[in-house]
Amino acid sequence: MDLITTKEAAEIWGITIRRVQALCDNRRIPSAFKLGDIWVMPKDTPKPLDGRTKAARAMSQKNKR
Repeated sequence: MDLITTKEAAEIWGITIRRVQALCDNRRIPSAFKLGDIWVMPKDTPKPLDGRTKAARAMSQKNKR
C-alpha cells in the first residue's frame, strides 16, 4: 500500500496542507491515520466533498435517508 502525507495530498488535491490536516482531524478522510505525529493516507484516497456545494448537500441528504 502506497501512503502519502498531508503535504502530498494537498498538492494532488489543490488545497492547503492545513486544510488537509483539518479534514483528517475532523475524520472527513476515513482512511487517514496518524503515523507518529503526521497524518498519512493511501495514495488513491479521493478528496472529500466540500460541504458548501450542492453536490455535498445532496449526498448528505441521501445518506440521512
